[in-house]
Amino acid sequence: MTILDDRSVQPMPDRARVIRTWLPRVAIALVFVSVGRSKFRDPMWVRLFGEIGLGQWFRVFTGVVQIASGILVLIPRTSLAGMAMAACTMCGASIAWLTVLHAPANALIPATMLALLLAVSFGEYHRTS
Repeated sequence: MTILDDRSVQPMPDRARVIRTWLPRVAIALVFVSVGRSKFRDPMWVRLFGEIGLGQWFRVFTGVVQIASGILVLIPRTSLAGMAMAACTMCGASIAWLTVLHAPANALIPATMLALLLAVSFGEYHRTS
């Protein structure tokens, strides 16, 4: 018969907490990796970034940043950095829709994503501190 050492028994993680932590991360990662990948495949982005006027290098850069931010969000130690990178792209997109593209209604989409990212980042920051 073996005697169990109390120090070797780890508490079970709270399932609700695990879901609250990972569900937003996975959703953010899926959205940003998907949108980032579309920057390389969808001709609509070529036209849109042409209207912005910074060149197609900026479309490629934005796609890479969005894919990287989506991946970083999934790594617990880098999730806040990934969310910050994604938030920067959404802030830039909102500004572009408002100022360069003159389509304020379209600015609501990245602005809403920015608000969601800030809310999830706030929760993530307080969870880790």
